Amino acid sequence: MSDDEFRYLQTEADQLGVLPPLPLHDRFAVATAGGRVSGIRWGAQPAMTLLHGAGLNAHTWDGTLLALARDALALDLPGHGESEWRDDFDYRPATNAAAVAEVLDAVDAGPQLVVGHSLGGFTAVALAAARPELVAGIVLVDASPGLRIGDARQVSEFLAGPQVFGSREEIVDSAIAAGIGSDREAITRGVALNTRVRGDGTVVWSHHLAYPPQHAPQLPDISTPWTGLTDTTVPVLLVRAARGFLTDDVVGEFRDRVPRAAVVELDTGHNVQEQDPAGLAAVIAAFIG
Repeated sequence: MSDDEFRYLQTEADQLGVLPPLPLHDRFAVATAGGRVSGIRWGAQPAMTLLHGAGLNAHTWDGTLLALARDALALDLPGHGESEWRDDFDYRPATNAAAVAEVLDAVDAGPQLVVGHSLGGFTAVALAAARPELVAGIVLVDASPGLRIGDARQVSEFLAGPQVFGSREEIVDSAIAAGIGSDREAITRGVALNTRVRGDGTVVWSHHLAYPPQHAPQLPDISTPWTGLTDTTVPVLLVRAARGFLTDDVVGEFRDRVPRAAVVELDTGHNVQEQDPAGLAAVIAAFIG
């Protein structure tokens, strides 16, 4: 990613009414067994780690973290953003969680409130199951272990689309047509931070999921045991998107299996953190409080 990857922060801060100065932020990376994992450190003492969904990257949380104004780590999951691609194309939640655990061990930030959207949410649950001492709480953003892969058809169909584009504007148009979002300015920012322009002027995605090996599925197997939620006692919040992927029966199962959890609904599509960053920040702040 270019040196000006933070070029949109001031614009987003202005739109959100966040007063200057911008919070401290820098790019960092940790070598893990599965390859380098990169991320953005916000502030000096992060107590929160944020994990994005399939095909996104750490910048999906920019607006939420500007509005939240708390120290945090926003990670690029393996195969996304500035993190290395895995030769085995293994981006299952448990595999991602092992890499996240290595990062948290390396930075020694202590137990974290882990906020995960979609694939990042499944990764958060897997992390709590495997390394509960690293997790102080869990916020799931339109994600539940009960989600069926067919419920995320919008994402899988979008990822299965073209792999090479004539321009970034072409990608923005296709994202809006696919219902990924409706705010053209926000989608344009996201596309700019999630693609690269090749020498011939064509545009390709920065993440690995768009370029799977032959016969590999477009989306990783998202199957995640409930144990990270049911066998732990940390606080849990589910943020459901009103126009997202969680059906009523999936949310009902979640309430039954995790009765201690709080459930809040926001009037957005699946990418809550991009469509209502201030609303999501307010919900997380209330949960922390």
